[in-house]
Amino acid sequence: MKFSYFPGCSLKGLGRAYEESLLPVMAHLGVELEELDDWNCCGATAYMAVDEAKACVLAARNLALAERSGMSQILAPCAACYLVLNKTKHYFHDYPAMQQTIGRALGAVGLSYRGATAVRHPLDVLINDVGLEAVKQKVERPLSGLKVATYYGCQLVRPYATFDDAWNPTTMDRLLVALGATIVPFPLKTKCCGGSLTGTVPKAGIRMVYILHREARKRGADCIATVCPLCQFNLDAYHAAVNSRYGRVVVPTVYFTQLMGLAFGLPENRLGLNRAAVRFAWRPPAPVPASRPVAAPPLAPV
Repeated sequence: MKFSYFPGCSLKGLGRAYEESLLPVMAHLGVELEELDDWNCCGATAYMAVDEAKACVLAARNLALAERSGMSQILAPCAACYLVLNKTKHYFHDYPAMQQTIGRALGAVGLSYRGATAVRHPLDVLINDVGLEAVKQKVERPLSGLKVATYYGCQLVRPYATFDDAWNPTTMDRLLVALGATIVPFPLKTKCCGGSLTGTVPKAGIRMVYILHREARKRGADCIATVCPLCQFNLDAYHAAVNSRYGRVVVPTVYFTQLMGLAFGLPENRLGLNRAAVRFAWRPPAPVPASRPVAAPPLAPV
């Protein structure tokens, strides 16, 4: 299967570890990703608040490029990119005025968009196209004993619950269970991580990060698995600020694709694990040596 791949700005910058783990994992499963030629920033997240029409035009250019390339589906790993591209497609179909605005703007640069390109997320593809059985067959080092808090963030399934439940998503849970991991109950799985508040209103943003760290630790998680570069950055980079204000709470935060790569036996240096501020180190439990058979005692003479 083949998809047009939209990395977005984050996966080429601070979220590079996401791309570094996503590409080999997808290739290992036989999923071909062709990076969208001449893609541009999708406009997440401030553009929508400044000028919604221009933001939609910006995102629509990527959809038009994918459509022109002949691809019927575009894969957007970043939760924010996925939301913005999805939102633009919905606006194009739901609001005639927006459709006209997008059409005029794209026409001025020789592009057109019919609204046919499907916007997909890797979790959606892995669960519904590849399938859990195919994933299980690729596991070489089961994540046995690893307790994970799955964190989806607030943008992946809201407001468009395209492939999962808006309030209790489970696709990542099911995927990691197929890899052998143990999923801990994590009721804050769709709570906001603080987004850009960590840089604009630090007191509020750091508290939101702390709440997620504390809950994951309280639930006994060894790590938090996420799908969003901004979430990963916030939960990984602000441990010092959290510890300074609230006391020491350290929980590594990884991309779900990094855990997949480990379970598939892919080399760790190909998964971007070295890029995290708080290093995640996991080793499968040592196999229990088989006990030697004990000879039966001789029978006592009658």
